[in-house]
Amino acid sequence: MPRRVLPPPPPPVHLRTWPDRQALLSDRGTALGELRRRHLGIHRLLLLWLCGVGGVIGWALLTLPIRFLDAKDPLGFMLTPVLALAGLAALAPSVIGVVVGLRHDRRIRELTEAWLALDSHPSSDARLRSPGLSLAWLLSSLAMCALGLWTSFAAAAYAEPGRETYTDVALGMGTGLVLWLTGLLGAAKAVGHYRWALRRLGPALTASRAAHR
Repeated sequence: MPRRVLPPPPPPVHLRTWPDRQALLSDRGTALGELRRRHLGIHRLLLLWLCGVGGVIGWALLTLPIRFLDAKDPLGFMLTPVLALAGLAALAPSVIGVVVGLRHDRRIRELTEAWLALDSHPSSDARLRSPGLSLAWLLSSLAMCALGLWTSFAAAAYAEPGRETYTDVALGMGTGLVLWLTGLLGAAKAVGHYRWALRRLGPALTASRAAHR
């Protein structure tokens, strides 16, 4: 199975051919482990940041024509359409990437629920909580949010008349907004996974610990 393809959903009841429960749990654990990696893997965090960088580049290119128009640069007038198209070309894939990523996460959650419903195995399901990965997502995303807020407020607060133009302020505030939104998406994903793990896995893990006492 290609690595880019998600694990398939469990087969319908009338098509299940597992010889015993151990075989079922083995396939179930493999599928859930791969789904966990696809959902919270570091590569997904890097892809989110890449979309944020693309958004910053796109916004910067879109603000350049305004700078040229303010300066009444003849060369700038000719470059304005090119820069606008380049900005949109950099910004559009970032937006599309975020939308595709959200849909991908929704599909992963559906598949995870389907495989979890097959059986219960608390000792292996505990790995789905992924506290380390969730914390990495949360802390790095909060740092990104802080950077975005600082960039936005700094662009507005430290603008000096005569040295900073409205284009500079728009560039700084737009860049900060993109960074803040990127961090917000990552933090929301980390918090959403934590809440899902408490709701979906918490009761089973608690019952398993109580049974082994």
